[in-house]
Amino acid sequence: MMSNYPVTPVMAKLPSSVPFVGPEIQEREIGKPFDLRLGANENGFGPSPKALSAMRDTLPELWMYGDSVCYDIRQALAEFYGVGIENIVVGEGIDALLGYTCRLFVEPGRKVVTTQGAYPTFNFHVNGNGGELYFVPMKGNHEDIDAILSKSKSVDASLSYFSNPNNPMGSWHSANEIQRLIDGFEGNNVLVLDEAYIEFAPEDATPAFDVTNPNLLRFRTFSKAYAMAGARIGYCIGEAGLIKEFEKVRNHFGVNRVSQAGALASLKDQTYLNETVAKVVKGREKLGLIANKHGYEALPSATNFVAIDCKRDEQFARDIVNSLTSKAVFIRMPSIAPETGFIRVSVGCDEDLEKFDNVLGEVLLEMS
Repeated sequence: MMSNYPVTPVMAKLPSSVPFVGPEIQEREIGKPFDLRLGANENGFGPSPKALSAMRDTLPELWMYGDSVCYDIRQALAEFYGVGIENIVVGEGIDALLGYTCRLFVEPGRKVVTTQGAYPTFNFHVNGNGGELYFVPMKGNHEDIDAILSKSKSVDASLSYFSNPNNPMGSWHSANEIQRLIDGFEGNNVLVLDEAYIEFAPEDATPAFDVTNPNLLRFRTFSKAYAMAGARIGYCIGEAGLIKEFEKVRNHFGVNRVSQAGALASLKDQTYLNETVAKVVKGREKLGLIANKHGYEALPSATNFVAIDCKRDEQFARDIVNSLTSKAVFIRMPSIAPETGFIRVSVGCDEDLEKFDNVLGEVLLEMS
């Protein structure tokens, strides 16, 4: 006999599901660990050695809560970007900050716009707060700026989400185009600009910061280029009054001392960051060669992953993913047509990519 739990009416309508099935869950299902972990866009080149040292040195302090306002890392970020400390909020990764954003701006009846097939965790938070999601399609393999602007205005959206670079396709827009997007928002519509992968993108993909704009929140993270996904630390930059609103909802002790120390040391080690980005660029090139070798096409990417067009339908791409999973190789694929004929592979070291090439060849031979 099922019990009726006293969850809210909004919660009662939602499925008990999460946007992603984690690799550890899949490992338990197949009964063995993955030999290659190339599906979660993690940065396998690892954090800066200086960050690792700072985190090790901080471990004895784990009996204490972290600084509730993340002062040191916010001050360092403010200096790095040339903004005020009051323009930055730090949280447990972009995912948590997106959750706080939706808690601030979304309730039943509020309208939210995003791209179909874009980052699903944002949609998860919108649904959890009872918002009404409106989707626009991709334009080719890019998010469509004009469609986002048009739909946001036509439905009078409270929030609109846009990622640059895009996940899962790896595409990007120039700084001029992103500035055109930003300039199109006014009134009560706030643009959520997700720049999780921006360090991997060309220099001309990033518009200048304007922290006087009350219609813009820019989200960044230490999870990707800085290789600290497991530490869960990200940040948001915006107009001071808008950022102050987060104090009403955020978990004030959510970012632990070790993560704060690691992020601070990482930010100060830009030499290591640049070396990592260079490795990722070479890895993207290698994945392109692997794709061509097997008769497929890798899309240009401004991220640490590559979307590969398998030149067939969704079922074929899904069969590749499932077959690789059975051989202990973890990758993913886009979930929304017409991108469902692609697979998505995170950049790894040369040895990992060579293994991926070999196992992919085995899978394709078995499927032929």
